Amino acid sequence: MKAGFFQFSPAFGDIDSNVNRVINALSGADADLIVLPELFSTGYQFVSKQEVESLSEEIPSGDTTQALAALSIRRNMYIVAGISEKSGGQLYNSAVITGPQGYIGTYRKTHLFFEEKLWFSPGDTGFRVWETPIGRIGIMICFDWYFPESCRTLALRGAQIIAHPSNLVLPNCPDAMVTRCLENRVYAVTANRTGAEARGGKSQLTYIGSSQVTSFDGTILHRATRDDEELFVAEIEPAKADNKDINQFNNLFADRRTDFY
Repeated sequence: MKAGFFQFSPAFGDIDSNVNRVINALSGADADLIVLPELFSTGYQFVSKQEVESLSEEIPSGDTTQALAALSIRRNMYIVAGISEKSGGQLYNSAVITGPQGYIGTYRKTHLFFEEKLWFSPGDTGFRVWETPIGRIGIMICFDWYFPESCRTLALRGAQIIAHPSNLVLPNCPDAMVTRCLENRVYAVTANRTGAEARGGKSQLTYIGSSQVTSFDGTILHRATRDDEELFVAEIEPAKADNKDINQFNNLFADRRTDFY
């Protein structure tokens, strides 16, 4: 199957513009799965909880999810995208997955980073994996990568491909995803954004781009530049992620010594 990312710099607060930019970019894409950045429709550097609330949407009834679902149906494509969600009086840093049948599900970010702790409630969905005709897709968001348990939990739950919407500012993730994929034998698509934000007198956040498709054996199939907008799609074989054998004597999951962990 064909999986990839769309890396770009969202315009803060301009949801319609950001969504339309994605629709235009993907209108001719030859892909089965595309991953978009974290909070792709709103931008990232909020200055108040009121601002976050004003830009958040309910899922799946919100305009952004509905637009992504319509695009998925029209293009026969799965999309994983980061959205600011409001639900039951709470705000969540979330990601939706849509497909040829429309809206499929939601993941809420487990490990909040930096000022996200001021705006969002910790995710309560747990790590989820969706069985689809193109493969078993798990989702984590940005800083979740820092915790080995995130990828491991998704892998143990059967994920073949980890969709990873991100707004990375720390430099380590692209290299670290080699280890995350190698130690779990899964594919990963990390979709980061580009550009910078310096709002409300805050220190500038500079996003590192470098979106990446990583193979189950740790091979970097492609890494984007730090600054350029890019739509990239790679051919992958999800079934290869089901084989956890390292050699004739070692199996990555069977060899786990859970009685000592």
